[in-house]
Amino acid sequence: MKLSLTSIDNIPMVEPGDDLVEIILAGLASMGETLQSGDVLVLAQKIVSKAENQYVNLNDITPTEAAVLLGQEVDKDPRKVQVILNESNEVVRKRPGVLIVEHRLGFVAANAGIDQSNIYQAGVDGDDLCLLLPLDPDASAQALRRGIADRLDIDVGVIINDSIGRAWRIGTVGLAIGVAGLTALEDYVGGTDIFGRELLVTQVAAADELAAGASLVMGQTTEKAPVVLIRGYQPQAPSAPELTGVKPLLRPKAMDMFR
Repeated sequence: MKLSLTSIDNIPMVEPGDDLVEIILAGLASMGETLQSGDVLVLAQKIVSKAENQYVNLNDITPTEAAVLLGQEVDKDPRKVQVILNESNEVVRKRPGVLIVEHRLGFVAANAGIDQSNIYQAGVDGDDLCLLLPLDPDASAQALRRGIADRLDIDVGVIINDSIGRAWRIGTVGLAIGVAGLTALEDYVGGTDIFGRELLVTQVAAADELAAGASLVMGQTTEKAPVVLIRGYQPQAPSAPELTGVKPLLRPKAMDMFR
């Protein structure tokens, strides 16, 4: 397999209501590039959230007593803690400076994925502005995929990624939070290795691996490269409805030995 990962040039600062499909196609055109069937597009969560106006002004938030107490415990603004709790199913771990939760979408992340970097709204102090994850990243990815199909009559895969920390490892890595048009978790159980031995547990988080590679190309600071074109992977469509989207990547809590 030969893969290429290319950042798409000339992606502007995204504003609420912007058409991401048009922005991506314009960026590709500026490079003399076009999409092909079988390509995979990876978008940084931040531009999807911006386009969907997932901003929260903390001045509009009144923290509950529970958020105030938790904020004191973890040394965080109680208004932000309230927003985190609003986006969460449960608190998983906490200590001063750290609040790990199970997001309402099921994955475990610090601060429910709420971001305050590289965002701006006129008249709002940066310390008072937060950006939530997309309401439904799988639906967002599917809408982008449909938009491209409607304009170009081609079939592409779409991944929305976010930078998420990992247990037992230092540093963040790009992981898929929304998937459309490809199988997020490739299951090789029942197959054989090169010596004919049966594979008993082998499952590959393909969407996460693609998301991580794209994240390296995107960068994390001032690169302004929130969309990456992956070519050569040839994504496979999910074989059953329950295998669509990002959900197959989420380990059920009953199977999680560490919480």
